[in-house]
This record gives sequence, C-alpha cells and structure tokens, in this order.
Amino acid sequence: MSMSRQSLVSVVTPVYNGERYLRECIESVIDQTYRNWEYIIADNVSSDATLTIAEEYARKDTRIRVVRSDVFLPIIGSHNRALGFISPRSSLCKIVSADDRLMPNCLLQMVELFENNPSVGIAGSYQVVGGDGRWRLRNEGLSIFKSVFPGREIARAHLLGEINVLGDPSSSCYRSDLVREGHAFFPNETPEADVSACLAQLRACDFGFVHQVLSFERCHEARHTNEALATNAYVVAAIRDCIVYGDSFLTRDERDRRIAELLTEYYRYLSVNALKFRNKAFWLYHQQRLQEIGYPFDRLRLTREIALKVVDLSLNPKATMRLLQKRMRTQRLVKA
Repeated sequence: MSMSRQSLVSVVTPVYNGERYLRECIESVIDQTYRNWEYIIADNVSSDATLTIAEEYARKDTRIRVVRSDVFLPIIGSHNRALGFISPRSSLCKIVSADDRLMPNCLLQMVELFENNPSVGIAGSYQVVGGDGRWRLRNEGLSIFKSVFPGREIARAHLLGEINVLGDPSSSCYRSDLVREGHAFFPNETPEADVSACLAQLRACDFGFVHQVLSFERCHEARHTNEALATNAYVVAAIRDCIVYGDSFLTRDERDRRIAELLTEYYRYLSVNALKFRNKAFWLYHQQRLQEIGYPFDRLRLTREIALKVVDLSLNPKATMRLLQKRMRTQRLVKA
C-alpha cells in the first residue's frame, strides 16, 4: 500500500438540480476508506439548492472544490467541462453521478487494481441498480478468475453485443492521463458518449475489472438514463459506435453484419411503437437520430416490419391483448 497511498484520485460529480440526492452522494465520497482524493463538484447552473449543499461540504473539507458554470451546458458538455478541473497530479479519475453513491471501499479497490496492473487504462466493477425495493446487478459476464482483459478483446465483444460492461461512469474508473490527453474525453454529444469514450481508449490499453459491488445507481423518473431507455437510444448509439470504431476491432464483414442486426432490432422496435400510435415528436426524434448516423429513415422498411408485427399479433392473441391494455393505460395517463 505504500505506492497506493501516494496516488491522488480525482473524484468528479457534474450536477444539475441534484439537491434531492446530492448529500448522499457527497457523503459516500467522504466515507471512502482510501483518503488521498480530491472531489470536484461541478454545478451546471442549478436553480435548486445544489450549489448551497455543495458549498456547505466544501467549507468543511478542503479536499472538496465547487466549480460553477456561467451558462447551462448539455449533459456531455457539462461532464467534459467538469473533467477539465482535475488536478495535474492525479493518477486516477472517478466520476460519480449526483444521484448515485460509492461503496466505502470503491477508491481503495480501484487504486489497488491500477497500481498492480500498469497496462490497465479503464476499469469497471459490479454495480447495484434500483430503487423502491427493486434491485439488480449490472456489469456481469466477465470471467471471475481474471481482473485484467485485453482492451481490444473487450471492445470487440462489446461491439458484437456479447458483453455489456463499458460506460456507466459511476461504476468505472479511468487513468487521469487518458482524461487529460485530449480536448474532450467524451467524444460526442450523445448521452451514450461514455461507451464511445471507452472504445476510443481501448485501442491502446487494457481493461480492468474489480469483481465487487463498488457503486449504487439510483433509478428514478428524472434520470437521463430513463429517457435513453424509453427512446431505445442505445441501439442507435451501438450502430454509431460500430461505424466509428468498428474498423479498429472488427473485420469489415463483422462490422456490416452487426450494423444490419442492430438496424433490424431498431425497426422492430419502431414497428411496435407505430402500433402504439406514438406522437409526432417521437418520430421526429428517431428520424433525426438515424440521419445523424448516416441511415435515413426508411419508411418502406418500417411498413414491412409493421405488417410482420400485425401478423405476429394476429397469431398471438395474448400479446395483442397486452398491447391493447398498455395502449389504454397510456391514453388514461395522458387524459389525466
């Protein structure tokens, strides 16, 4: 531990209107068993008590620093700005979202992994996700007998849809040199840019994994992840990542096959939503996302998928009834 005690860890929380859970988040950092850290809370022009809460803790602990943006920034712009404040002396960078919290041994376990494995540039860990009495474990799938994996193998398996252990900043940790080396660590403006950042770095470093639960992600209505899940944004993000990073980890045939699979999944999702009579805003959003990745919205393909779905529902009365019931519940909520 003599080397580990000298490693400064930069913990970063970008936050906008996070007063509800911010105290729990901050205290989970203060309670870390590893003590050599700095904590940067980057307020994104919050209109609630976020800034007051953050400054209260900063007055009590000199390791905590509060920075405030002059203008409101989109979520990824806010994250990249916050990362720009980490110390030039820090060895590791750990993001924790304002509605999440770290387990007490999180930083210690990450420091030990990185110190013992210089080839590792990015590391993950198990994470408990949930709320209101419902819980699940995230980031499963890697061999429990290994803690270091070739970065290219992890990126390849992710792009092919075989594993899902990348991204999710609250359960990940990065070498600070990787965060500092470019203009923006998160390389695009979409909410799924955390995965893209990992893929960009894994071309030249290994991936580490701590087989312990080191963080907790809170599920609640206001979190950005809910919006991404509701709009199936992750499928479009996966297509974009195949386009941008596929040539680094996949053969051309593998890349093209995977994009074709994802597009099929995406249009099947859209066909289901066509039968739910989604509003104009929903369709404009998906047309824009497809246009952004170079795949114009294919109305003919959607029509074919809708027809296939109608046939499937006609042969499966139970599924049809569930769809109608869900549609009726949605209409009642809208009227309410």
